[in-house]
Amino acid sequence: MAKKEVSQAAEKVAAAENKKQKKPANPNGNWFVRAGKAIKKFFKDIKGEIKKIVWPDGKTVVKSTLVVLVAVAICGVAIFAVDQLLAFLISLLEKAAENVGDSVSTTEAATEAATEAATAGMAALKNFFIF
Repeated sequence: MAKKEVSQAAEKVAAAENKKQKKPANPNGNWFVRAGKAIKKFFKDIKGEIKKIVWPDGKTVVKSTLVVLVAVAICGVAIFAVDQLLAFLISLLEKAAENVGDSVSTTEAATEAATEAATAGMAALKNFFIF
């Protein structure tokens, strides 16, 4: 029984070695042939995908373009408003910093002015973003 199992194992090993020897180096051909087939398949697939595209009509393109332009304009105006507000507040702070050494009363007035400007600016900004 042991001899039979050994002979079967030997036959399997011999059959596997024969398969390795019979197998060609590359069944698909050389590198240039494979590359040519791949490029041909790639462009064929592109052609198929382009046929699937549904192009929008002119009205849809114009509407979408207008929506984008309006959104960009709104964002631009909002950024401009915030920039102007911050520039104004910084100029008030600079004026307040210059007047600090003058006297206590002018410092208090500048602080009040800066505070009033800041609260007015914040209120304006709050009202701007609440449509």
